Amino acid sequence: MHRHGYIGRKFGRERDQRRALIKGLATSLVMHTKIETTFPKAKELVRYIEKLITKAKKGGLHNRRMVIAGLSTQEAAFRLFDVIAPQLTGRTSGHIRVERTELRIGDGTQMATIAFVDEIKEVETEKAEAVAVEAIKAPKTAKKASK
Repeated sequence: MHRHGYIGRKFGRERDQRRALIKGLATSLVMHTKIETTFPKAKELVRYIEKLITKAKKGGLHNRRMVIAGLSTQEAAFRLFDVIAPQLTGRTSGHIRVERTELRIGDGTQMATIAFVDEIKEVETEKAEAVAVEAIKAPKTAKKASK
């Protein structure tokens, strides 16, 4: 048996469970800017979130919709677009850092902390949340105004 051509980790889960796990981890990372999980999950999350960050940095409606589909909540997607992506303009890749931490007591699994390499300023989050709420409400008011 060979392992050639099989990309990604399975985590002992079925496909839909695996996708939900990665999507939830990505959403938590965007909302909290730093999370702790197992080392293999963190390494797999880097592959996933780097692609979303690249789309957020490019901007545009299609990329915004792709990011919304890639995260669990619209609030997280708007935060990635409006707060995080503008602060990561100095890099083309390597936005995420994975650091090994202690072994988990219950089963001895290697734990890891995953965070953004550049410090994300939290002062702008209130402003971005207000923008996100307005962006969600804006399409409804625009349709009414055009009628």
